[in-house]
Amino acid sequence: MKKAVLLIALPALLASISAPSERPGVLKHVSVYKEAGRYGGWPANHGIWSWGNEIVVGFSGADFLWNDEDRHPYDRSKPEEPWLARSLDGGETWSAGAPPSLRAPFQGGPPALEPAERMDFGHPDFAMTLRFKDAQTGPSFLFYSYDRGKTWRGPFNFPSFGQVAIAARTDYIINGRRDAFVFVTAAKPIGREGRVLCARTLDGGMTWQFVAWIGPEPKNGFSIMPSSVRLSQSEILTTFRHEENFRRGPNWIEAWRSLDNGATWEFLNRVVPDTGAKSGNPPSLVRLKEGRLALTWGFRSEPYSIRARISDDNGRTWSDDIVLRDGGAGWDVGYTRSVERPDGRIVTVYYWCRDAKKERTIEATIWDPGKRAGRPARAASIKGVR
Repeated sequence: MKKAVLLIALPALLASISAPSERPGVLKHVSVYKEAGRYGGWPANHGIWSWGNEIVVGFSGADFLWNDEDRHPYDRSKPEEPWLARSLDGGETWSAGAPPSLRAPFQGGPPALEPAERMDFGHPDFAMTLRFKDAQTGPSFLFYSYDRGKTWRGPFNFPSFGQVAIAARTDYIINGRRDAFVFVTAAKPIGREGRVLCARTLDGGMTWQFVAWIGPEPKNGFSIMPSSVRLSQSEILTTFRHEENFRRGPNWIEAWRSLDNGATWEFLNRVVPDTGAKSGNPPSLVRLKEGRLALTWGFRSEPYSIRARISDDNGRTWSDDIVLRDGGAGWDVGYTRSVERPDGRIVTVYYWCRDAKKERTIEATIWDPGKRAGRPARAASIKGVR
Protein backbone atom coordinates (compact mmCIF):
# COMPACT_ATOMS: atom_id res chain seq x y z
CA MET A 1 0.00 0.00 0.00
CA LYS A 2 1.27 3.44 -0.91
CA LYS A 3 2.53 5.59 1.94
CA ALA A 4 0.91 8.94 2.59
CA VAL A 5 1.78 11.75 4.95
CA LEU A 6 -1.35 13.05 6.66
CA LEU A 7 -1.17 16.73 7.54
CA ILE A 8 -3.22 17.99 10.47
CA ALA A 9 -4.46 21.56 10.19
CA LEU A 10 -3.38 23.72 13.13
CA PRO A 11 -4.49 27.21 12.03
CA ALA A 12 -3.88 29.04 15.29
CA LEU A 13 -0.39 27.66 15.69
CA LEU A 14 0.76 27.90 12.09
CA ALA A 15 -0.73 31.33 11.50
CA SER A 16 1.49 32.69 14.22
CA ILE A 17 4.63 31.51 12.45
CA SER A 18 5.94 34.03 9.92
CA ALA A 19 8.86 31.97 8.61
CA PRO A 20 8.33 28.78 6.59
CA SER A 21 8.02 25.59 8.62
CA GLU A 22 10.66 22.87 8.50
CA ARG A 23 8.08 20.37 7.21
CA PRO A 24 4.93 20.79 5.09
CA GLY A 25 1.81 21.71 7.02
CA VAL A 26 -1.78 22.80 6.39
CA LEU A 27 -2.74 26.23 7.68
CA LYS A 28 -6.46 26.27 6.92
CA HIS A 29 -9.31 25.41 4.58
CA VAL A 30 -11.53 28.24 3.35
CA SER A 31 -14.70 28.39 1.26
CA VAL A 32 -14.41 30.02 -2.18
CA TYR A 33 -17.93 29.39 -3.51
CA LYS A 34 -20.79 27.67 -1.71
CA GLU A 35 -24.45 28.04 -2.63
CA ALA A 36 -27.34 25.72 -1.77
CA GLY A 37 -28.60 23.82 -4.78
CA ARG A 38 -25.64 24.75 -6.94
CA TYR A 39 -22.77 22.83 -8.48
CA GLY A 40 -19.34 24.47 -8.47
CA GLY A 41 -16.81 22.46 -10.39
CA TRP A 42 -13.55 21.92 -12.23
CA PRO A 43 -11.17 24.84 -11.58
CA ALA A 44 -8.57 23.01 -13.71
CA ASN A 45 -10.78 23.57 -16.77
CA HIS A 46 -10.52 27.33 -16.33
CA GLY A 47 -7.26 28.57 -14.78
CA ILE A 48 -5.73 30.53 -11.92
CA TRP A 49 -3.74 33.79 -11.93
CA SER A 50 -2.05 35.84 -9.22
CA TRP A 51 -0.50 39.26 -8.68
CA GLY A 52 1.05 39.22 -5.24
CA ASN A 53 -1.75 38.47 -2.80
CA GLU A 54 -4.45 39.08 -5.41
CA ILE A 55 -5.61 35.74 -6.79
CA VAL A 56 -8.26 34.99 -9.42
CA VAL A 57 -9.50 31.47 -10.16
CA GLY A 58 -12.04 30.23 -12.68
CA PHE A 59 -14.58 27.45 -12.27
CA SER A 60 -17.93 26.21 -13.61
CA GLY A 61 -21.26 27.09 -12.04
CA ALA A 62 -24.36 24.97 -12.66
CA ASP A 63 -27.55 23.80 -10.97
CA PHE A 64 -27.12 20.68 -8.85
CA LEU A 65 -29.24 17.71 -9.93
CA TRP A 66 -28.75 14.31 -8.36
CA ASN A 67 -28.75 11.31 -10.66
CA ASP A 68 -28.26 7.63 -9.95
CA GLU A 69 -25.73 7.32 -12.73
CA ASP A 70 -22.03 7.37 -12.03
CA ARG A 71 -21.42 10.86 -13.40
CA HIS A 72 -21.26 14.50 -12.31
CA PRO A 73 -24.66 15.41 -10.76
CA TYR A 74 -25.63 18.70 -12.39
CA ASP A 75 -28.56 19.76 -14.59
CA ARG A 76 -27.44 19.17 -18.18
CA SER A 77 -30.58 20.81 -19.59
CA LYS A 78 -29.04 24.17 -18.64
CA PRO A 79 -25.64 25.48 -19.73
CA GLU A 80 -22.70 25.67 -17.37
CA GLU A 81 -21.62 29.20 -16.57
CA PRO A 82 -17.98 30.33 -16.40
CA TRP A 83 -17.43 31.87 -12.96
CA LEU A 84 -14.49 33.71 -11.42
CA ALA A 85 -13.59 34.06 -7.75
CA ARG A 86 -11.19 36.74 -6.51
CA SER A 87 -9.18 37.09 -3.32
CA LEU A 88 -7.31 40.25 -2.32
CA ASP A 89 -5.69 38.76 0.79
CA GLY A 90 -3.79 35.71 -0.38
CA GLY A 91 -6.75 33.34 -0.48
CA GLU A 92 -8.09 34.05 3.02
CA THR A 93 -11.42 35.46 1.75
CA TRP A 94 -13.14 35.33 -1.65
CA SER A 95 -15.89 36.92 -3.72
CA ALA A 96 -17.34 35.20 -6.79
CA GLY A 97 -19.45 36.04 -9.82
CA ALA A 98 -20.21 35.04 -13.43
CA PRO A 99 -18.64 37.61 -15.80
CA PRO A 100 -20.88 38.25 -18.84
CA SER A 101 -17.82 38.65 -21.08
CA LEU A 102 -16.87 34.98 -20.59
CA ARG A 103 -20.33 33.52 -21.27
CA ALA A 104 -20.84 34.29 -24.96
CA PRO A 105 -19.63 31.11 -26.70
CA PHE A 106 -21.33 28.85 -24.15
CA GLN A 107 -24.76 30.49 -24.03
CA GLY A 108 -25.60 31.33 -27.63
CA GLY A 109 -23.91 34.72 -27.70
CA PRO A 110 -22.15 36.37 -30.64
CA PRO A 111 -19.78 34.07 -32.55
CA ALA A 112 -16.08 34.01 -31.76
CA LEU A 113 -13.86 36.37 -33.76
CA GLU A 114 -10.46 36.21 -35.35
CA PRO A 115 -7.87 38.23 -33.37
CA ALA A 116 -7.57 41.85 -34.54
CA GLU A 117 -4.60 42.98 -32.45
CA ARG A 118 -1.55 41.44 -30.85
CA MET A 119 -1.68 40.58 -27.16
CA ASP A 120 0.91 42.16 -24.89
CA PHE A 121 2.07 39.29 -22.68
CA GLY A 122 4.33 41.68 -20.79
CA HIS A 123 1.47 43.83 -19.45
CA PRO A 124 1.67 43.75 -15.64
CA ASP A 125 -2.04 42.93 -15.27
CA PHE A 126 -2.25 40.44 -18.15
CA ALA A 127 -4.23 37.19 -17.94
CA MET A 128 -5.25 34.73 -20.64
CA THR A 129 -7.71 31.86 -20.54
CA LEU A 130 -8.42 29.14 -23.08
CA ARG A 131 -11.67 27.19 -22.92
CA PHE A 132 -13.43 24.50 -24.95
CA LYS A 133 -17.11 24.06 -25.74
CA ASP A 134 -17.05 20.25 -25.82
CA ALA A 135 -14.23 17.99 -24.64
CA GLN A 136 -14.71 15.61 -27.59
CA THR A 137 -15.54 17.97 -30.45
CA GLY A 138 -14.34 21.45 -29.46
CA PRO A 139 -14.17 24.17 -30.62
CA SER A 140 -11.84 26.14 -28.36
CA PHE A 141 -11.74 29.85 -27.56
CA LEU A 142 -9.26 32.37 -26.20
CA PHE A 143 -9.95 35.36 -23.94
CA TYR A 144 -7.48 37.84 -22.46
CA SER A 145 -7.52 40.63 -19.91
CA TYR A 146 -5.38 43.66 -19.07
CA ASP A 147 -7.06 44.42 -15.73
CA ARG A 148 -6.49 41.23 -13.72
CA GLY A 149 -9.59 39.49 -15.01
CA LYS A 150 -12.12 42.22 -14.26
CA THR A 151 -12.97 42.50 -17.97
CA TRP A 152 -12.08 40.18 -20.84
CA ARG A 153 -11.55 40.60 -24.58
CA GLY A 154 -12.89 37.80 -26.75
CA PRO A 155 -13.94 35.17 -27.49
CA PHE A 156 -11.39 34.60 -30.21
CA ASN A 157 -11.16 31.40 -32.21
CA PHE A 158 -8.28 29.14 -31.26
CA PRO A 159 -6.86 27.02 -34.12
CA SER A 160 -7.33 23.28 -34.46
CA PHE A 161 -3.86 22.66 -36.01
CA GLY A 162 -5.44 20.25 -38.49
CA GLN A 163 -6.81 18.03 -35.73
CA VAL A 164 -10.33 16.68 -35.31
CA ALA A 165 -10.80 18.93 -32.27
CA ILE A 166 -8.85 20.89 -29.67
CA ALA A 167 -10.02 20.89 -26.04
CA ALA A 168 -8.04 23.84 -24.72
CA ARG A 169 -7.66 24.57 -21.04
CA THR A 170 -5.52 27.29 -19.52
CA ASP A 171 -1.86 26.26 -19.47
CA TYR A 172 0.66 28.71 -20.91
CA ILE A 173 4.24 29.90 -20.49
CA ILE A 174 5.18 33.47 -21.41
CA ASN A 175 8.54 33.82 -23.15
CA GLY A 176 8.42 37.50 -24.05
CA ARG A 177 6.11 40.38 -24.89
CA ARG A 178 4.71 38.69 -28.03
CA ASP A 179 5.99 35.16 -27.46
CA ALA A 180 4.20 32.40 -25.54
CA PHE A 181 3.69 28.64 -25.44
CA VAL A 182 0.33 27.01 -24.83
CA PHE A 183 -0.24 23.36 -23.94
CA VAL A 184 -3.57 21.86 -25.01
CA THR A 185 -5.31 18.55 -25.66
CA ALA A 186 -6.15 17.33 -29.17
CA ALA A 187 -8.82 14.73 -29.86
CA LYS A 188 -7.77 11.43 -31.41
CA PRO A 189 -8.63 10.88 -35.09
CA ILE A 190 -11.63 8.81 -33.92
CA GLY A 191 -12.98 11.93 -32.18
CA ARG A 192 -12.36 11.01 -28.55
CA GLU A 193 -9.90 12.41 -26.01
CA GLY A 194 -6.94 12.74 -26.51
CA ARG A 195 -3.25 13.59 -26.47
CA VAL A 196 -1.21 16.65 -25.51
CA LEU A 197 0.53 19.09 -27.84
CA CYS A 198 2.58 22.25 -27.51
CA ALA A 199 1.91 25.33 -29.69
CA ARG A 200 3.58 28.74 -29.88
CA THR A 201 2.88 32.30 -30.96
CA LEU A 202 5.57 34.83 -31.86
CA ASP A 203 3.17 37.63 -32.78
CA GLY A 204 1.01 38.11 -29.70
CA GLY A 205 -1.59 35.51 -30.63
CA MET A 206 -2.35 36.68 -34.16
CA THR A 207 -1.15 33.26 -35.33
CA TRP A 208 -0.26 30.01 -33.54
CA GLN A 209 2.06 27.29 -34.78
CA PHE A 210 2.11 23.63 -33.83
CA VAL A 211 5.45 22.87 -32.12
CA ALA A 212 5.39 19.24 -30.97
CA TRP A 213 3.36 16.34 -29.67
CA ILE A 214 4.12 15.46 -26.07
CA GLY A 215 4.08 11.70 -25.82
CA PRO A 216 2.53 9.09 -28.11
CA GLU A 217 -1.17 8.76 -28.83
CA PRO A 218 -2.63 6.47 -26.13
CA LYS A 219 -4.00 3.27 -27.65
CA ASN A 220 -6.81 2.66 -25.17
CA GLY A 221 -7.25 5.62 -22.84
CA PHE A 222 -6.24 9.25 -23.05
CA SER A 223 -3.63 11.79 -21.98
CA ILE A 224 -5.13 15.22 -21.27
CA MET A 225 -5.00 18.40 -19.17
CA PRO A 226 -1.34 19.46 -19.05
CA SER A 227 0.20 21.70 -16.38
CA SER A 228 3.62 23.09 -17.30
CA VAL A 229 6.50 25.17 -15.92
CA ARG A 230 9.77 26.52 -17.27
CA LEU A 231 12.88 25.21 -15.49
CA SER A 232 15.56 27.11 -17.42
CA GLN A 233 16.06 28.96 -20.68
CA SER A 234 15.93 25.65 -22.55
CA GLU A 235 14.18 23.22 -20.20
CA ILE A 236 10.40 22.86 -19.75
CA LEU A 237 8.54 20.32 -17.62
CA THR A 238 4.93 19.37 -18.24
CA THR A 239 2.69 17.00 -16.31
CA PHE A 240 -0.66 15.64 -17.41
CA ARG A 241 -3.48 13.26 -16.57
CA HIS A 242 -3.54 9.79 -18.06
CA GLU A 243 -6.39 7.27 -17.94
CA GLU A 244 -5.95 3.79 -19.34
CA ASN A 245 -9.55 2.54 -19.03
CA PHE A 246 -12.45 4.87 -18.21
CA ARG A 247 -13.96 4.14 -14.78
CA ARG A 248 -11.71 1.11 -14.34
CA GLY A 249 -8.19 2.47 -14.28
CA PRO A 250 -5.32 2.43 -13.87
CA ASN A 251 -5.08 6.23 -13.79
CA TRP A 252 -1.96 8.29 -13.15
CA ILE A 253 -0.09 11.58 -13.67
CA GLU A 254 3.04 11.51 -15.77
CA ALA A 255 5.83 14.02 -16.45
CA TRP A 256 7.58 14.86 -19.72
CA ARG A 257 10.65 17.06 -20.16
CA SER A 258 11.95 19.15 -23.04
CA LEU A 259 15.63 20.14 -23.09
CA ASP A 260 15.37 22.17 -26.31
CA ASN A 261 12.65 24.69 -25.43
CA GLY A 262 9.69 22.58 -26.49
CA ALA A 263 10.94 21.19 -29.80
CA THR A 264 11.24 17.59 -28.56
CA TRP A 265 10.05 15.80 -25.43
CA GLU A 266 11.14 12.79 -23.37
CA PHE A 267 9.25 10.81 -20.76
CA LEU A 268 10.52 11.53 -17.24
CA ASN A 269 8.39 9.53 -14.80
CA ARG A 270 4.97 8.81 -13.36
CA VAL A 271 4.74 11.56 -10.78
CA VAL A 272 1.61 10.03 -9.24
CA PRO A 273 1.23 6.30 -9.96
CA ASP A 274 -2.42 6.20 -8.88
CA THR A 275 -4.96 9.05 -8.92
CA GLY A 276 -7.91 6.83 -7.99
CA ALA A 277 -9.91 4.04 -9.53
CA LYS A 278 -13.18 5.91 -10.13
CA SER A 279 -11.65 8.42 -12.53
CA GLY A 280 -8.39 10.21 -13.14
CA ASN A 281 -7.57 13.73 -12.00
CA PRO A 282 -5.39 16.44 -13.51
CA PRO A 283 -2.24 17.93 -11.97
CA SER A 284 -1.49 21.51 -11.04
CA LEU A 285 2.25 22.14 -11.18
CA VAL A 286 3.90 25.16 -9.53
CA ARG A 287 7.56 26.17 -9.46
CA LEU A 288 8.26 27.81 -6.11
CA LYS A 289 10.42 30.92 -5.82
CA GLU A 290 13.14 28.92 -4.05
CA GLY A 291 13.28 26.39 -6.88
CA ARG A 292 11.29 23.34 -5.78
CA LEU A 293 8.26 22.01 -7.58
CA ALA A 294 4.88 21.45 -5.94
CA LEU A 295 2.21 19.33 -7.63
CA THR A 296 -1.39 18.97 -6.42
CA TRP A 297 -4.31 16.79 -7.54
CA GLY A 298 -7.52 15.14 -6.36
CA PHE A 299 -7.51 11.47 -5.33
CA ARG A 300 -10.63 9.64 -6.60
CA SER A 301 -10.55 6.47 -4.54
CA GLU A 302 -11.43 6.13 -0.88
CA PRO A 303 -10.33 8.02 1.10
CA TYR A 304 -11.33 10.79 -1.34
CA SER A 305 -8.84 13.58 -0.79
CA ILE A 306 -6.73 16.46 -2.08
CA ARG A 307 -3.03 15.63 -2.23
CA ALA A 308 0.37 17.08 -3.07
CA ARG A 309 3.91 15.98 -3.84
CA ILE A 310 7.12 18.03 -3.81
CA SER A 311 10.30 17.69 -5.87
CA ASP A 312 13.63 19.35 -5.08
CA ASP A 313 15.42 18.10 -8.22
CA ASN A 314 13.30 19.52 -11.07
CA GLY A 315 10.90 16.59 -11.12
CA ARG A 316 13.34 13.68 -11.24
CA THR A 317 12.15 12.40 -7.87
CA TRP A 318 9.09 13.24 -5.75
CA SER A 319 8.05 13.06 -2.13
CA ASP A 320 5.41 10.67 -0.80
CA ASP A 321 1.82 11.88 -0.94
CA ILE A 322 1.01 14.84 1.29
CA VAL A 323 -2.68 14.75 2.19
CA LEU A 324 -3.93 18.33 2.20
CA ARG A 325 -7.55 17.39 2.89
CA ASP A 326 -9.43 14.14 3.32
CA GLY A 327 -12.99 13.15 4.15
CA GLY A 328 -14.57 13.73 0.75
CA ALA A 329 -18.00 12.11 0.48
CA GLY A 330 -17.51 10.84 -3.07
CA TRP A 331 -15.16 10.67 -6.04
CA ASP A 332 -16.45 13.95 -7.55
CA VAL A 333 -13.60 16.12 -6.18
CA GLY A 334 -10.32 17.71 -7.19
CA TYR A 335 -9.30 19.50 -10.42
CA THR A 336 -6.90 21.63 -8.41
CA ARG A 337 -5.25 24.90 -9.39
CA SER A 338 -2.44 26.21 -7.18
CA VAL A 339 -0.38 29.39 -6.80
CA GLU A 340 2.37 30.48 -4.45
CA ARG A 341 1.80 33.54 -2.25
CA PRO A 342 4.52 36.16 -1.65
CA ASP A 343 5.13 34.62 1.80
CA GLY A 344 5.90 31.21 0.25
CA ARG A 345 2.64 29.55 1.25
CA ILE A 346 0.62 27.75 -1.43
CA VAL A 347 -3.07 28.33 -2.14
CA THR A 348 -4.69 25.25 -3.71
CA VAL A 349 -8.23 25.66 -5.06
CA TYR A 350 -10.46 22.67 -5.95
CA TYR A 351 -14.05 21.49 -5.97
CA TRP A 352 -15.28 19.44 -3.05
CA CYS A 353 -18.01 16.99 -2.09
CA ARG A 354 -19.20 17.10 1.55
CA ASP A 355 -22.33 15.08 0.75
CA ALA A 356 -22.56 13.07 -2.46
CA LYS A 357 -26.24 13.99 -2.91
CA LYS A 358 -25.87 17.72 -2.25
CA GLU A 359 -24.19 20.69 -3.85
CA ARG A 360 -20.54 20.81 -4.87
CA THR A 361 -18.49 23.66 -3.45
CA ILE A 362 -15.27 25.40 -4.43
CA GLU A 363 -12.76 25.29 -1.59
CA ALA A 364 -9.18 26.42 -0.99
CA THR A 365 -6.48 24.97 1.21
CA ILE A 366 -3.65 27.26 2.32
CA TRP A 367 -0.56 25.24 3.14
CA ASP A 368 3.13 25.58 3.86
CA PRO A 369 5.43 23.49 1.63
CA GLY A 370 8.13 23.56 4.32
CA LYS A 371 11.75 24.47 3.90
CA ARG A 372 13.97 23.20 1.14
CA ALA A 373 16.73 20.93 2.32
CA GLY A 374 20.15 22.29 1.39
CA ARG A 375 20.93 25.11 -0.99
CA PRO A 376 17.95 26.59 -2.87
CA ALA A 377 17.88 26.08 -6.61
CA ARG A 378 18.07 29.12 -8.82
CA ALA A 379 14.70 30.16 -10.18
CA ALA A 380 14.20 29.74 -13.92
CA SER A 381 14.78 32.82 -16.01
CA ILE A 382 14.79 33.72 -19.66
CA LYS A 383 15.30 37.05 -21.33
CA GLY A 384 11.99 38.89 -21.59
CA VAL A 385 10.09 36.64 -19.19
CA ARG A 386 8.29 38.27 -16.29
